[in-house]
Amino acid sequence: DTVFTRLHPTTSRYKKIKKNTRVLSSAALVYVGLTSPLTQLILLAMESQLVQLELLCQQLYEATDPNARTQAEKALVGFTDSAESLTQCQYVLERSENPYALLLATTTLTKMVTRVTPELPMQDRLQLRNYVLQYLGSRMRLPTYVIQAMVQLVARITKHGWFDMDKKDYVFRNILDEVGTFLRGSVDHCVIGVQVLHQLVMEMNQAESLRSLTKHRKIASSFRDETLFAIFTLSCTLLQQINVHDETQHTLINWLLKLTCTCLSFDFIGTSTDESADDLATVQIPTTWRALFLDTSTLQLFFSLFHNLPAELASQSIACLVQMASVRRSLFNNVERQNFLSQLVKGVRTILELPQALADPECYHEFCRLLMRLKSNYQLVELMRLDDYPQLIELVAKFTVSSLQSWQFSANSIHYLLGFWQRLVGSVPYIRTTEPHLLDTYVPEITEAYATSRLESVETVVRESLDNPLDDKALVSQQLEQMSTIGRCEYNKTCQLFINLFDRTAASYQELLQMSSPPEQDLSVREGQLAWLVYLIASVIGGRVSHTLPEDYDCMDGQLVCRVLQLMTLTDAQLPQHGNHYLDLAYLHFFEQFRMVFVGDVVQRASQVYQTLSERLGLTDESMVLNNVFITKIVTNLKYWTSSRHIVNKTLQLLNDLALGYGSVRKLVKLESVQFILDHHTPEHFAFLDVSHSNLDLRCRTTFYTALGRLLLVDLGENEERFERFIAPTTSFLQQVETIFSSRQMGQLVNEDQLKRMLSGLCRDIHGITLACNNKASYMMLFDWVYPRVTTIIFQALGIWYHDPTVTTPILKLMAELVLNRSQRLQFEVTSPNGVLLFREASKVIGCYGDQILTVRNIPDQQVYPLKLKGVSVCFNMLKAALCGNYVNFGVLRLYGDNALDEALNMFVKLLISIPLKNLLDFPKVSQAYYGLLEILTQDHMDFISSLEPEVFVYILSSISEGLSALDPMVCTGCCSTLDHILSFLFKKLSKLNGAPMSPSHSTPFLRILELHPEILQQMLSSIMNTIIFENCRNQWSMSRPLLGLILLNEEYFQKLRDRVIEMQPPERVSVMAACFDNLMEGIERNLQPRNRDNFTKNLSVFRRDVNCSVKDELSPHPPSMSAINDMMV
Repeated sequence: DTVFTRLHPTTSRYKKIKKNTRVLSSAALVYVGLTSPLTQLILLAMESQLVQLELLCQQLYEATDPNARTQAEKALVGFTDSAESLTQCQYVLERSENPYALLLATTTLTKMVTRVTPELPMQDRLQLRNYVLQYLGSRMRLPTYVIQAMVQLVARITKHGWFDMDKKDYVFRNILDEVGTFLRGSVDHCVIGVQVLHQLVMEMNQAESLRSLTKHRKIASSFRDETLFAIFTLSCTLLQQINVHDETQHTLINWLLKLTCTCLSFDFIGTSTDESADDLATVQIPTTWRALFLDTSTLQLFFSLFHNLPAELASQSIACLVQMASVRRSLFNNVERQNFLSQLVKGVRTILELPQALADPECYHEFCRLLMRLKSNYQLVELMRLDDYPQLIELVAKFTVSSLQSWQFSANSIHYLLGFWQRLVGSVPYIRTTEPHLLDTYVPEITEAYATSRLESVETVVRESLDNPLDDKALVSQQLEQMSTIGRCEYNKTCQLFINLFDRTAASYQELLQMSSPPEQDLSVREGQLAWLVYLIASVIGGRVSHTLPEDYDCMDGQLVCRVLQLMTLTDAQLPQHGNHYLDLAYLHFFEQFRMVFVGDVVQRASQVYQTLSERLGLTDESMVLNNVFITKIVTNLKYWTSSRHIVNKTLQLLNDLALGYGSVRKLVKLESVQFILDHHTPEHFAFLDVSHSNLDLRCRTTFYTALGRLLLVDLGENEERFERFIAPTTSFLQQVETIFSSRQMGQLVNEDQLKRMLSGLCRDIHGITLACNNKASYMMLFDWVYPRVTTIIFQALGIWYHDPTVTTPILKLMAELVLNRSQRLQFEVTSPNGVLLFREASKVIGCYGDQILTVRNIPDQQVYPLKLKGVSVCFNMLKAALCGNYVNFGVLRLYGDNALDEALNMFVKLLISIPLKNLLDFPKVSQAYYGLLEILTQDHMDFISSLEPEVFVYILSSISEGLSALDPMVCTGCCSTLDHILSFLFKKLSKLNGAPMSPSHSTPFLRILELHPEILQQMLSSIMNTIIFENCRNQWSMSRPLLGLILLNEEYFQKLRDRVIEMQPPERVSVMAACFDNLMEGIERNLQPRNRDNFTKNLSVFRRDVNCSVKDELSPHPPSMSAINDMMV
């Protein structure tokens, strides 16, 4: 028994009591007619169960034992899912003092309000909102988390009831009046009132997964136009009136600032901007707010609050200024914009002149954001017109230098400052005025401060064992990208700075190496500093714009490149004894930038750079650089850095990038060192290929062999002897695996883990080679080598380790690549059986893996993807590739009794029904694989689909229905195509009957299901119509294809749907909507011929445009009608 369900409601008296307990008064629940002994007994029982509920809640939220918490959670499910949960929650709120019980009741009510079906009646929601507001007003000492949950409940009710009417009155829109009673009370009451408004604005701005985006935008737009400005004005007014020096009001000030910032952060035009792109955000303030922003006192208010509030509150005021600095430019004319910018800059100056408050990390972070937004939203020329510009740029430069020097304090805010300077420097080429921009004075200071501060940080990091900033790859990459632009300003000064720092540091490092036993810490410091310098040199080289640079810049680039290559030669010589992980990663980053600028097929190379390399290092051309530098470094890393997974992966990626270039790969393959690699890719020469190195990721082997395969194919042609020489090391590896397998089968003891790693490595090697084989000749040589030796090993391994994804994943991916007709490489001769043989092997692999994996039961939810769904998705991809490869005549297979196709398709069905429908869309790779395969099956194998068992076919239709509303456009488009194939097949079958009754001989399970359950297709018709009319339909063409078939197969239902939509329109729009539907079917015949489909697609485009103009007007005076239509269609 679960909580509150042990009473046995057998009497009508009990049912009447249960009904009466739902009546709400102004302060509490009023129990009606509770005087009989039976009623008293019931109440005593409910009190007892309340105590049990409180104990379970205490256990759920405070227990340290996971099992105890799990048991409590299961016991409380009955409470949250009960049909009487509304009454129960109200009872808990009224009678309980336990905060956890109150939290459970409140969150349960929030879920009830949020759900789409069944929806709470409007009066219940209205009474519930009023009750919770009164509850909050009468109980001021509730814990913060309970208050927050109740505030969210009020906001959620208000949002979902925004268009609900009672006697022509929008009953939920009086929220400001309801909150006004709080604002007229004590400070604590005011805090709760402001919290309600803050949460309401957040709720209105946040879309929900359970409701359509269009419905959310209609509510948000109406709230924006009717209430948001009043809330923002109220917040600013209260901030002006409040006493900032009264500490008792600081909590209220905090919430008022949060409310103001939330109002300014509202998604005014429904763009749903990506919050991660912070530097690109623009606040689309409505024109009706214009007067408030033209009033200079608005900006001055927040600057004043910053100077007068303590640091923990001052950061909130700057957050508001950040949003105000980001208002759209079109809100002002040119003069007004310049005045607004002048006020902003004056406020920023006052902060920079007295920067003590910026010692608080939050204030500092928000102020850096403010500087960034200042340049993001305003042009450099507009800043230069200000009288304060010289003082501003000087103060910001000093602030930036100081910030860079305090590298520990400002680590997460530096990119805002660097972004400010990056944008300034990027604007210089577009300046057409003679006024000085002063960047040539201050930017070199920024470059020097960044470089020297990074070098100084190394010593602190090493000697105090702190976290190394270089470990944060994303942050370092972002800063280096910004420095690539900043460093190019006054490039001669930048190069001279880097040369001086590099020479000094390298000389000190060389002195340490000459010592017999140099101090380890000193070596680490110098190597860390050199790593930073190599990163910086790589960044400015990568920031090169070749077509705008003078020749002397090429010479400076050459000097920097020479120094890096000389240092690399020195450090590589030390690798047998000592190496620095960070320095070698810096070298790889340098090579990546150098390759993109100076080694490429379309990049205009600077001859002066190669001239400098020739003079100083003897590297006369690109081929020598590739051989003596790139390949040498790649081989060196693969030999000495097997202990570092990251270096090995980056090195192999560099090799792969070189092999991808049309020109570079042809130069590489002519090098003797590359030919040596192609013939000697063994663990003896490349230690990372030794599978005993358990720290290495075996996936890197695929990258390595893909690159080798591309190098091999440049001049391979049909030279089988050359292919045999290349594949010989892999053949030797295969023989080792076969030998160990044979020993295992004979009962000898073998190292299972070692064998599994060997098998996985072998499959990844072959997978990489297969990826590179993009023509018929190379693929056929590989296939002859693979079949049947490798496939035999594969079947044995799947039968043993089917439950281990480290073995099954590389095997399945190899087979999926083998059956993929990439670049039409699978073109077998008419006398060759290889196409059939290949498909048979794929069918056997799918069957072998499927049979075994279906025996694995009770997989934990968090492990279901890696242990099962990942392998299943690869099988789906494999079957799809085999079916659409056009190298097997499947009709011939059936003609000669070959059941390989039937076995593969039947295994697909078994695997499919073993996956809960929810998981298909929860895991993107699974959904893409499934829906892609289903599209092929419905296109070419509809006879098989139509013969499936009813429950399987219903499952497939349900999955299509779910996929039509998926967020992934590939899934949605695939579902439309799949549904179109099904409907075309159905229409063709029914057309053959030509109105005759369906006899058992003509009937199939497919047709019988749709005849008995027409609501399946009707629901899809409603869903697609809803998407086209109300949603932001991105694949209208795809949706138009199945829509015509749905309409023709459900003409009566479509007519009813049409009539209901028209009836719900306001009187003045009835004729317009009727005309839209008439035009939709104008000229459309009852067939699915291509020409008829095209005409319908054109009509649908016009229909959607006309409906959008009349229905989806956000300022519509009749929003309830649109909401009702949307609900009906969903």
